[in-house]
Order: sequence, then C-alpha cells, then structure tokens
Amino acid sequence: MALAQEVEPIVSGISIWQVYEPAVKAELFSTALTTDSGAYLVDPIPLAADAFAGLRSPGETIGIFVTNANHGRAAAVFSREFSVPTYVHHSLGETTEFAGAIGVRDGKTLAGGLTAIAIDGGAAGEMALHCFQDGGTIVVGDALINFEPHGFGLLPSKYCLDAKLMRRSLSKLLDYSFERIFFAHGTPILSGGRARLEQLLARDQ
Repeated sequence: MALAQEVEPIVSGISIWQVYEPAVKAELFSTALTTDSGAYLVDPIPLAADAFAGLRSPGETIGIFVTNANHGRAAAVFSREFSVPTYVHHSLGETTEFAGAIGVRDGKTLAGGLTAIAIDGGAAGEMALHCFQDGGTIVVGDALINFEPHGFGLLPSKYCLDAKLMRRSLSKLLDYSFERIFFAHGTPILSGGRARLEQLLARDQ
C-alpha cells in the first residue's frame, strides 16, 4: 500500500492523511479524531516515519476504528505501535483478518463519547462514527463518498451488498447533530454536513 507523507490538521481536534492507491485507483483518506478521553485513528493508512511520530503529539491515542471489511489497511500496525485496541463491526470481530479486534454493535458508545452506527447494506461490516463535540462530526467508510467526478454521493450500487438497504440505514445518521463529514474516500465537508446528507437522501429515494 502507498505511503502517506504528512498529517494535515483540518479543524480543532481532527486531522487527516491521504494518498492515492494505484491498486484500487482511488484516493484513500484516514482520520485522527480527538475526544476528551483521547484520539481514535479511523481507517489508518501507512504513514512516513516523521508523520507517524507526529500523531503522538496532539494527545494520547486510545483506539483504532475500522469502518468496514475492506479497510483493514494498516490498522494492525497502528494498533501494535500505539498498544491500543482495534474496534470493528461485531460481524468482523471473529474473522481472521481482524483477529483480536473488539467487535461493536450498532449504537455502541466508546470512550470519549463516540457512537458507532451500523450502515447495513454497504460494504460488509460497514459502520460510521459520530462525535458530538464542537457541533458534531460523522466519519464514514464507503457508504458515502466525496470526490470527482462523483462529488458528494452514495457508494455506487455495484459495490453495495444492498443499495436500497444502505440508503435506509444512512437515514439513521440524521438522528444525530453534526456539521462535518469525514470520508475514507473524499474531501471532508466542514459545514452543513447534516443538511447536505438530508438533501442527498431525499433526492436518491
């Protein structure tokens, strides 16, 4: 997997790193999300040594979160280096790839007030994370994307287990307050994120 060279602070307590991965012909994004209890690294991709060391500076890392079965990426490396657990959808917790990970269910609250939200019908084991701090943030895996030429949209049906079910599942995110959306594939939305998701789901019914 390609190596990202730097971690970019986006807003207070949230940073990303990204790299283009030729094997999947897509830009990969990872998110560092800091809570009152410490930081979670979501879908981490490999980092250059200097950038990796810099992740320790903003605050203590307390967990790795993998949003679906396709995003193992460098989670095992980060978990080992930071000596923290990896969290995955409960259906993935006993698979070989995620052996030793902690399986979580829909609505599970993690330390720091993060809520894990299952998005059925997307990729296998798809989950999003909600953080209530500073107006609210959602971090998603594959169910939502935000890159050209597609723009902000749903994961194309051909990559979904059940596209209609995924759309219905995404509506659960509207039960939460949030301004920002961070993606595993795409540029973050930093304001009006909930309103944009509501419009997207209404348009794609």
